[in-house]
Amino acid sequence: MRTAVVIGTGLIGTSAALALSARGITVHLADHDPGRARTAAALGAGTDEAPEEQVDLAIVAVPPAHVAATLADLIGRGVARAYVDVASVKGGPRRELAALGVDVTAYIGTHPMAGKEQSGPLAATADLFEGRPWVLTPTRDTDHEVLNLALELVALSRAVPVVMDADAHDRAVALVSHTPQLVSSMVAARLEEADETAVRLCGQGIRDVTRIAASDPRMWVEILSANPGPVADVLAGIAADLEETVEALRSLQSADVEKRRGGAAGIEDVLRRGNAGRVRVPGKHGAAPTVYETVAVLISDQPGELARIFADAGRAGVNIEDVRIEHATGQQAGLVQLMVEPRAVAGLTAELRERGWALRQQ
Repeated sequence: MRTAVVIGTGLIGTSAALALSARGITVHLADHDPGRARTAAALGAGTDEAPEEQVDLAIVAVPPAHVAATLADLIGRGVARAYVDVASVKGGPRRELAALGVDVTAYIGTHPMAGKEQSGPLAATADLFEGRPWVLTPTRDTDHEVLNLALELVALSRAVPVVMDADAHDRAVALVSHTPQLVSSMVAARLEEADETAVRLCGQGIRDVTRIAASDPRMWVEILSANPGPVADVLAGIAADLEETVEALRSLQSADVEKRRGGAAGIEDVLRRGNAGRVRVPGKHGAAPTVYETVAVLISDQPGELARIFADAGRAGVNIEDVRIEHATGQQAGLVQLMVEPRAVAGLTAELRERGWALRQQ
């Protein structure tokens, strides 16, 4: 691949353009808002000038509702040798293209499983897709050269290719992406009218659950409108669990011992099923989940404190597998939770104590 055109310079499109440009690909940028394309170009994602000849790859990074029409126009004009889209829904656009009578041999639907709560070109980064799954949905009609160009895009973005059927992909993202967005938003919505005293008690748990609730509502309406059935199916299952959980909680209020026992069993069941589902979430680098121990360190909110902790961990020969920071309410301090291999805990805690860090028991 030597040349590409990116249609749609939001977070995903601009990030793909940045990744390709960083590896020497000539990238042309286009957007319904020329200002966004100019912004992406100013960031080093490419040029906002139209290509003078056919490019190797066209990347369509527009909302799902506009994917088919955009692809039909590009394919009709012969803009590229191969065409991909990066929308989060795959089955609908392919069916729309078929209904339009478009030759899809030069097209393959794709979806990089990466993103942020922020949107737009200013949120884009060249390493957004690094190490992340990038779904490819080829069919029997897909030309081999087209598949190879799509795989080259994934490789240049340093992502991990995953081949799936389009409809299976849509059911999967309904479960692991689209429904979590709605659930996060519903939990965060409870905070809108909450008493200020209650809100001030927010800890890391509520921050974790509501992080993605900061996403752009307009963008998510477009995504969910393209995949409503599978998302509704997952939510229906959650609704059934919610109904049973509410009933179990009510039973815990009963004066009847047997009802309370049944309520506790119901709560324990949903929590245990949650445990079982959580352990299936892939771990570091997509490998099997690993159980880490947590070393909690009290830290002041001052420049260089995190760097000091990591440097001291390095001196102890310990690799930090993951890290979380919980900020103290009303204080310029917080708690850094360092996740490490169990065998590294003793050495790390000894090193940190020797260097004056205050540790908290977990």
